[in-house]
Amino acid sequence: MGTGHAEDGDRARDDDAARAAWLYYRGGMRQDRIAREMGISRQRVQRLVARATQEGLVQVRIEHPISACEELQRDLAARFGLELVRVAPGLGEGADPVAAIAPFAAQVLERILADETPQVVGLACGKAMNAMAEEMHSMDARHHRLVSLVGNVAPDGAAGFLEALMRVAERVGAPPHLLPVPLMAREAGEVAQYSQMPHVRQARDLVAAAGTAFVGVGVIAAPLPLADSLTPSDVESLRASGAVGELCGHAFDAEGRYIDHPCNRRMLSIRMPLGRTRVIGLAAGSNKVVPLKAALQGGLLQGLVTDEATARALLDH
Repeated sequence: MGTGHAEDGDRARDDDAARAAWLYYRGGMRQDRIAREMGISRQRVQRLVARATQEGLVQVRIEHPISACEELQRDLAARFGLELVRVAPGLGEGADPVAAIAPFAAQVLERILADETPQVVGLACGKAMNAMAEEMHSMDARHHRLVSLVGNVAPDGAAGFLEALMRVAERVGAPPHLLPVPLMAREAGEVAQYSQMPHVRQARDLVAAAGTAFVGVGVIAAPLPLADSLTPSDVESLRASGAVGELCGHAFDAEGRYIDHPCNRRMLSIRMPLGRTRVIGLAAGSNKVVPLKAALQGGLLQGLVTDEATARALLDH
């Protein structure tokens, strides 16, 4: 009994030290604000941050799994039947939740790329994807392949939507494969023409063979991250049709079902999930709760990287 209580006490102290250091180094908080966030004294914050640094609990990224986050991971996995869940500690009110989840998403991708068995990994686009790419450590992953889930031609003909793919490829040495089409066709009739092109079929087959794909979860609101291809009237029409979120530009409803809409029929990016690919969603923030809940209920995601506040909202929503 005594040993168990001692171990619980050590774990609780490590949890507090890791959380304080996370808020200090990642959240950029002053120690007095951390004290208010955690309900402890400023002097205790100083000791906790020092403990975390001395014991290697935080090394730019957080290395100690916090118990509250682990519990949320277990609950989310059980509730939604997820294969993989990572919950990042929150960074406090007013902070960008993407800054919290980016290093956790990067760790997931790094572990996949550390496997010696050659794999294909699909990557979408968006703010969370770009933030993950910036957090990636350099490594030798040239035996793997990366493939874009989103067309790489912007509406004006320029190359677009490739920041995450190219940044990850640069960091890890894995060759990037593009989806050589626009994000959207000008009209639905063009979709079949694009789909029959050999290099487009090859990219799609590569995605279908991917073990894992990383995607952001978008909100149907003006402007969309992909709004260069969608007019304000398109967005309003999608919302009127019941769309609450999007994956790779494909809009889905509150039940996680892709809707039958002209915009979806024109979309040339890959609709996920495809084949046996495990799809991991990266999203956090109060505005992402509704689309995330829908995508999870509809089985569009098999994995999730989010933060504490979003995880609790998903479980309570």
